[in-house]
Amino acid sequence: MSGFSFCLILLLPICTRAQDLPECAIPHTTAAITIDGRLNETAWAETSVIDEFSFPWWTAGAKDRTEVRLLWNDDYLYVGFTAFDPHISAEYDKRDDPVSRDDCVEVFIAPDTSAVNNYYNFEFNARGTILDRSPKMERSSQWNANELQVAVSITGTLNDETDTDSLWTTEIAIPFKAFAGYAPHLPPQPGDVWRLNLYRTGGKINLQYITWSDTKMHKPQFHAPEHFGFAHFLAATTTNKD
Repeated sequence: MSGFSFCLILLLPICTRAQDLPECAIPHTTAAITIDGRLNETAWAETSVIDEFSFPWWTAGAKDRTEVRLLWNDDYLYVGFTAFDPHISAEYDKRDDPVSRDDCVEVFIAPDTSAVNNYYNFEFNARGTILDRSPKMERSSQWNANELQVAVSITGTLNDETDTDSLWTTEIAIPFKAFAGYAPHLPPQPGDVWRLNLYRTGGKINLQYITWSDTKMHKPQFHAPEHFGFAHFLAATTTNKD
């Protein structure tokens, strides 16, 4: 491990600010992660929470809390969203439907910091419906990330506006092989840095537009790779091994 990576592990908080862009660390795990929407594995419990989100287009209504956890192993980047939401709604149920019109969480990733315009976006509504795009096939819906996994669990009642819900949890496994041709190393090496952003949007009641890294756009717009934050891949430690 390089000296830079060693200092990063010791000193970098899970979410800091550098050049007005957020940074986070992604711990490596060798523990088994079951994609069931529960986030109940020990590896998730031992992972720091990203919960500093901005509401750049907010005008009125409650600012619902969002929490994100990140992990990786040699096969997958794991993302766990917890979206607190008193009114959970989602209608779209076909691959590549416009899920951002529903209650939706999103991960945008540029695996090469020298070519941030070659980014991927993965979007998931509260039904677990997927929209995915990549630099391949001119960002066409004809491309799908093979072996992409997602599961959603809801504490509440989907699409029932008469009751009050609590939250919905999205557990995601993004296969590193989906980034073939666009990443310096696959799987990433400890110390590698990728660019990414984390978003939440949608909802029939109390529409949310939440960003981890502010896109600096006047209107809601998530396709702003120049404003993605920095994600540092960490080496495995004894606390996150089997």
